[in-house]
Amino acid sequence: MKWIRAIMPEISQKDIERIELLEIVASTKTGLKMLSSEQLNRLYQLVNEKVYTNEIHIAKSKKDLLEKINNRIYDLGEGRIIL
Repeated sequence: MKWIRAIMPEISQKDIERIELLEIVASTKTGLKMLSSEQLNRLYQLVNEKVYTNEIHIAKSKKDLLEKINNRIYDLGEGRIIL
């Protein structure tokens, strides 16, 4: 993540954390399954806080991602999915 600071020194710690978690999710098809319950909750919180008012397609992607994260959190909480 040092390269992000070099490009955008004003980026916040929350943005870096969000980007790191999103990189894990995007790295494989089963990225959400790689995250722990705590990481999923944190990612949900970080993505939900980010505002994308200008970009309609990004706002839709955000909504879809939040839905997938929420489903995964629910499945883990219910004990439906081990890993």
